[in-house]
Amino acid sequence: MGEKNYTAKGAKYGFFFDQTLCTGCKACQIACIDKHDLPTGVRWRRVVEYSGGTWQISGDTFNPSVFTYYTSVSCNHCEDPICMKVCPTTAMSRRDDGTVYVDQDKCVGCRYCEWACPYSAPQYRKDTGRMSKCDLCYDYRSKGKEPACVAACPSRALDWGPIDELRSTYGNEDAIAPLPDPSVTKPHLVITAHRDAQRWDEGTGEIANTKEI
Repeated sequence: MGEKNYTAKGAKYGFFFDQTLCTGCKACQIACIDKHDLPTGVRWRRVVEYSGGTWQISGDTFNPSVFTYYTSVSCNHCEDPICMKVCPTTAMSRRDDGTVYVDQDKCVGCRYCEWACPYSAPQYRKDTGRMSKCDLCYDYRSKGKEPACVAACPSRALDWGPIDELRSTYGNEDAIAPLPDPSVTKPHLVITAHRDAQRWDEGTGEIANTKEI
């Protein structure tokens, strides 16, 4: 995308993810945990392995139609965030740059946002009794640095920036299985789909690493 404008006035930020480049190494997930010193079990970014397909027999020949691809998922700082709608204390807040965060002074840990979010972005922290989530590394961005997950990806499968610029550069795809129906929250997310990727409502595969995520 060229040189980043970390303080673009009026911009609404989001993420870009290239499934064709992701190897499932989880460097982004680990970098996020390390940067935010998250406790065991709290993952603001998760790497989902999605697998499916069959082997077809034709005479003595076995023809595979199997597939596996990875999707790195975090909060998508949605245009219509359902987490903000269900929060009874207005702890789920949004900055002028479109990024959604948790106001810790208002949060009571009711977990309504966790249950409502189709991306499972809000995460409950037992050590604080409050919710937590990705804020697109607001502190890093304020200092002109990349979000930790983006900087850590060895294959450069992640990018970030004003969502309008991301869509202009990479397209408008955001409806790839195993992600949910994007019309629910209108995520600030753009995906370059894997060659075997399936639509969110046509997916025939299964999440292979449910215990990890």
